[in-house]
Order: sequence, then structure tokens, then C-alpha cells
Amino acid sequence: MLPKFKRILLKLSGESLMGNKSFGLDSSILAQYAQDIKSITELGVQVALVIGGGNIYRGMNEKETGIERAQGDYMGMLATVINGVAMQSMLEKLGVQTRLQSAIKMDQVAEPFIRRKAIRHLEKGRVVIFGAGTGNPYFTTDTAGSLRAVEINADAILKGTRVDGIYDSDPEKNPDAVKFENLTYQDAISQNLKVMDMTAFTLCQENNMPIIVFDMNKAGNLLEIIQGKNIGTIVRS
Repeated sequence: MLPKFKRILLKLSGESLMGNKSFGLDSSILAQYAQDIKSITELGVQVALVIGGGNIYRGMNEKETGIERAQGDYMGMLATVINGVAMQSMLEKLGVQTRLQSAIKMDQVAEPFIRRKAIRHLEKGRVVIFGAGTGNPYFTTDTAGSLRAVEINADAILKGTRVDGIYDSDPEKNPDAVKFENLTYQDAISQNLKVMDMTAFTLCQENNMPIIVFDMNKAGNLLEIIQGKNIGTIVRS
């Protein structure tokens, strides 16, 4: 079976890497994610990856932390690199070739982000992990994921969460929440559905980049999406 997508940007939240912990990394979650990513690379799918840093530090809570927003955001960017190194290690244990690129220069840890080089790595079958967000404060990793997806000409953004799609309200709080199978960008905006932050979402809308929101914690879901099965919720024009 031919894969539905040739090149994807997989966006993972940092919080998803915690598993049942309240902080840090759960090695069993990392191992499951790495195995799922490997399963689609074996079909010839080119995979780029953006991981948040919320399991280590979130830079938005200036009132809570007393740390200036810009400084906090830089701390969050460094957290994404830590997560990127962890995922790189887990993937390479499985024999998957990877490259970690950082939007902030740190030569001993990662390559600098160079668009043409990233695309070349993907063409050679390497998983490219983009760390340090956009390199700028005041932008989320959702925005970084959307920007990188557009830059590398990805076919879609697959946003892996702990919920199995987009609902009209929080399904973890409301047992009667209704799940959407398909949405347009305009539907998501008019109904104020929190798919991504507005900067990221607008970037996807302007570049006609489909977004699939799905439960990454269920092993095999990623492979099933690549095989064309209707998993999660798709947002498109």
C-alpha cells in the first residue's frame, strides 16, 4: 500500500513525553513514539519532527515565575532541544538515521537550521528534528512546527496529542463533548476551537497546509494515518 503522504511534519507536545509523570521524560513513551516513527520511515515517508518543551519548562507564565517572558521563552527553547536530543537517541537505538537542527546556534549539540540542508536530509531518508522553536521569543512551538512544515514543503502537519481529535469542548472535562471528523480552517476559527495558537493556524491556512490532530499515545495510530485511515480530525480548506 502506497503511503498517503510523502513528507510530513510531526508535531508533539512536550507534555506528552511525560507519560504519567508530572515532569520530565517517560522512557516508555519515548520508545513508543520512536517505534511509531520508525514504522512510517520504513514505508519511505520523509519525517520531520518538532517537539514542545512544556514537560521541562513553559516560558509564558511571567506572573507566576517572575522571569521575563522573553527570557522564559529562551529557556523553553532550550527545553525543546533537550527533548530533541532524547528523541534522537531513542530513534538511533532503533537504527533510524536522524539529524537534529537548532534555530539557536549550539554546534556541539546540533546542526544550525538550514532549510536546503534539512530538505536534503529528508530526501536521504533521515528523520530531521527541529529544536529551539523559531529561535525567537513570543512564538510557540506550534508556530515553529507550522513554519518548518511550510519551509520543507510538507504534505501535512500531524499533531500528536493525548486526545483522539478535535472536540467542541474539552473531552477530558466534558463526557458529552462531540468530536469532529473534518473541519475547515474557517470552522475552527468561528467556533474558537483551540487547534493551535492563531499565528500557527493562520500560517497553515494561508499556505493550505492540512492539519491532522490525533492521539499519538495509541501505538500504531501514526502508521494508520499514513496508510490512509480516518484517524483523528483533519483541518483543511
